[in-house]
This record gives sequence, C-alpha cells and structure tokens, in this order.
Amino acid sequence: MAAAFDEMNGHGGGVRAPYRDVAEWLGVQRIETLKQKTAEAEALFRRSGITFAVYGSDDASERLIPFDILPRIISGSEWRRLETGIEQRVRALNAFMYDIYHRQEILKAGIIPEELVIGNKAFVPEMIGVDPPRGIYSHIIGIDMVRTGEDQFMVLEDNTRTPSGVSYMLENRETMLHLFPDLFSRNRVRPVEHYPDSLLQTLESVAPPNLDKEPVIALLTPGPFNSAYFEHSFLADQMGIELVEASDLVVLDGLLQMKTTLGLKRVDVLYRRVDDDYLDPLVFNANSMLGVPGIFDVYRAGRVTIVNAPGAGIADDKAIYTYIPAIIEFYTGRAPLLPNVETYSCRDPAQLKYVLERLPQLVVKEVHGSGGYGMLVGPSATSAEIETFRAKLIANPSNYIAQPTLSLSTCPTLDGTGVSPRHLDLRPFVLVGDQVRLVPGGLTRVALRKGSLVVNSSQGGGTKDTWVLQE
Repeated sequence: MAAAFDEMNGHGGGVRAPYRDVAEWLGVQRIETLKQKTAEAEALFRRSGITFAVYGSDDASERLIPFDILPRIISGSEWRRLETGIEQRVRALNAFMYDIYHRQEILKAGIIPEELVIGNKAFVPEMIGVDPPRGIYSHIIGIDMVRTGEDQFMVLEDNTRTPSGVSYMLENRETMLHLFPDLFSRNRVRPVEHYPDSLLQTLESVAPPNLDKEPVIALLTPGPFNSAYFEHSFLADQMGIELVEASDLVVLDGLLQMKTTLGLKRVDVLYRRVDDDYLDPLVFNANSMLGVPGIFDVYRAGRVTIVNAPGAGIADDKAIYTYIPAIIEFYTGRAPLLPNVETYSCRDPAQLKYVLERLPQLVVKEVHGSGGYGMLVGPSATSAEIETFRAKLIANPSNYIAQPTLSLSTCPTLDGTGVSPRHLDLRPFVLVGDQVRLVPGGLTRVALRKGSLVVNSSQGGGTKDTWVLQE
C-alpha cells in the first residue's frame, strides 16, 4: 500500500497552506504543555458528562471518547467542493426513498435488482404510499468520508437512519475554544455552534402542514442506558425541546400526545433516536418497550412528523451503497461529484470469487453492520481470522461487501511520546428540510493506534476538532 497522504505535510513536500499557522504554533510547543492541555480537555469532558457505552464489552461502564487536541484542517475551497457533492448526494438519497415507497421507477428501469430493495430487512412495506412533509425521509444524515490524496475525497458510508456523534463535534469545538483561544485568533475558523439552531429550524420546517400554531417538537430517546443518551439530552437541551421516553407519550384522539404537569400536549414533530423495529409495537416488534403503540397510524395520517422517517434505513444499507453512483445519476441526471469507494458485492458469484482470492488484502463488512463490528481488516488480520471469515462468506455471501484497504490520509496526533501521524475519517452532518443545511466541518474520528485504520470509538478510536477555514 502506498504511503498515506498527510494532511499537514502532504507527501513530504512541505507544510500545506491550510496548516501553516498550526504547524508554526506546534513547532514551538513543548510536549509537556500539550499533555497538560490534553488532561485539561479530559477534565472538561468529564465535567460535561460526555460519555458513551460499548455494547457487549466486559466493561459496560460509561467511557470518555479520547480527544486529540491537534485539529484537523480543511481549506475553504476544499470544503466548497465537499459541500456541493454532499448536497447532490442527500437530495438523490431522498429522491430514491420517495421513489421506492411510491412508483418504484428505479426498479422498473432495472437500475437496482428488485429483490435487493423489496427483500431488504431495512425496507418497510408499511411506508408504501406514505407522503412525508416535503417528501423528505431522511432529514438528518451523516456522510462518512475518507481522503486518500490532495484532491481525493470519497464517501465510505451514508447514515440515513439515526446518525450520532454531532454532540462530540460541538463539545470538541467548545473545548478547543477554551484551551486555545490564541490559536483560533490566528486562524479564520468557520463556526459550528449554530448546529442546534439549524436542527431546530429543520425540524420546524417539516411539521405537518396546516398547523395553526408553532409546532411542538420532542426528542424520543430509548433512555439513559442507551450508548448515545448524552447526545440525546444534550441536543434536546440545546434546542429547548422536551426529551421524552416512550412512557411520556400516548396516542389519544388520533394524535401523538405528551404527558406534562398541565395535562396532555400534542406533539407535532418527533425526532426519534429509536430504531424502526422498536418504534411502534402494534406494527413492528410487538415486544418493544421503547416505542409508542399507535404512533405509526398517526404518522401515516399526517398528524405527526417522525424524523428520520421509518424505512429511511434502506438508503444506507451497504448492499444499496454499491448502487449509489447509479442512483445519483438516475435522479439528478449527473455523475456523482463525490465518488464511492470501490466495492465488491459478495452476493455476485464472480465478485465473491474475487474477494475470496484476496481476503488478506481487503476489508470485508456485514451489509447491516455498524460501529466497526463484524468486519475483517485483511492486512491486520491473523490467518485464523481470515479463514473464519472465509467460512462466513461462503455460508452467507449476500450478507457481506468488500472494499480495498485504502491508504487513509493521516493527520498529526499526540501519542505517548510526541506527535505522530494517525489515520482519520470525517462525518459531516447534513440537515434536509425546507433547505439543505450543512455545518462547516463535522466529526473527525481518528485511529489512535499506530497503523490502525479503524477509527470507531467502540474499537479504540478518538476524535478531533475539525476546522474549515474561511477564505
């Protein structure tokens, strides 16, 4: 694999323009000072309670996501290119969802195999014919991106269900502003603090039509034992809306109502952080205690907007991902501005054969997997792990896709002894309502172990503040 592109130093030809001020600043810092600042950052995170839990681990306690104090920097011109490509992508994804739950023109045209959509467990037949406000299914989208060169950005994954991580983006920025005000004064960094206001505007804009009042908005959480509960409570607080659990809601008189000290109050928009299967026990999982009986009928009748819509997960299924370039062209009439990572669908016998022959060189992922679980990183796997995965692929090829092992870009990161390059990715957060709103930056996740390509916090990764510079 070729040497990774370093976002500060390129391929060794000198410091790149976006990093010049930070490189100059870093050159006069003592490692002891940087370690002290890291300790201060950790103390700030502990004080704010920004933690997450790792499901299935022996240690189920809440943890801090490791935070690296050296920022990741994107120039204004680079960001404009990303912004345009991301907007094209999210518009096409929503057009795709509207189509497959209505006329299914893309299936009739043979662009995507029908069974890949209709037989997909992320497809919700109950959504057929439902018209969400403004025709939008996925209002909050996280686009996972990687960089492999100076001008090479690619989309690794789309998150159209209940993307998380935006609270870390906001807390990272607040922490950096507290620790390094002088560094911000030397760089024209675009703000991200307005995200909660933009989110609230987006939620208000997709309220059911013909309301004669300001829409009442609530955020539905599975509760304090959920790994992202901090984010749920953080966002509700920042927006000034109610944080509710299923027990706080009831369907009465054909409306979704919230229990308050003054009696029941109609909810017009529900930002749910509960998966489809648990949303309504009368329609989906009958054993769910996390949803509200009857809410889906209220939604279908157009009396409440659910954000993101049930069934939106079909657009981020990894089997569908391989068709996203064709989806974009079908609905926009233009080629994708941001390419996908080359992907092999193991359900295809010829592609499966290719993957099986090259397992030590590839990354293999479960079609419905997330969080870095259930995947094989061939170059760092043992022979036993590769053979175990080979058996899984042969037994259930449709459950997997494979991708080349990319040479992800690196960025200077603090390690135990100094500053070293570490691989990273980027998750910009996109809001789709009366308009497309894109906060400049996003969540940068960084692989803290030397040579590791796995950036997920559940797998030992950390985060960085992401700076988009003004021109």
